[in-house]
Amino acid sequence: MLDREGFRPNVGIILLNLHNEVWWGKRVREHSWQFPQGGIKHGETPEQAMYRELEEETGLRPEHVKMVGRTRDWLRYEVPDHFIRREIRGHYRGQKQIWFLLRLIGRDSDVNLRISSNPEFDAWRWHDYWVPLDVVIEFKRNVYQSALLELSRFLPPAVQQGAPWQADWKKPRQVAPVLASVGGERE
Repeated sequence: MLDREGFRPNVGIILLNLHNEVWWGKRVREHSWQFPQGGIKHGETPEQAMYRELEEETGLRPEHVKMVGRTRDWLRYEVPDHFIRREIRGHYRGQKQIWFLLRLIGRDSDVNLRISSNPEFDAWRWHDYWVPLDVVIEFKRNVYQSALLELSRFLPPAVQQGAPWQADWKKPRQVAPVLASVGGERE
């Protein structure tokens, strides 16, 4: 399902713990980290898609989280041609996303990356809110930055004031060790 401009409707999820750290997932067999995200199916609202994707990708259900906020409008990114299947080139441009900010009210052990037969992630960890975007695939970085900045308005001033300058986000940063793997237990 594409809009007239060639963008697929999608949702993104920023999940917080009680320390205002974000859930960060490592893509299966890649050294690429990202937030949970996924497409909106025909007839689904963005909120319904968000809860479906949350469960499919993390195993968390609505009773494990509390909604804190969402972006006011769609955030868009274009996908480079070499990532687009030949049969849809010329029609598909990228994704437009509504981003949701959720707080985990369940336990870390409620996360189950194996709930799906095709998992998106093979490891996860908690990270400071201002995650290093250099480990996110390049064409998604601006949307991640926009979502984090916009949704930071729901967080305490101390977290908001920790926002790096845009130029700082482009500098390479050290990635902390993985705290949990597919089994969901912290190391």
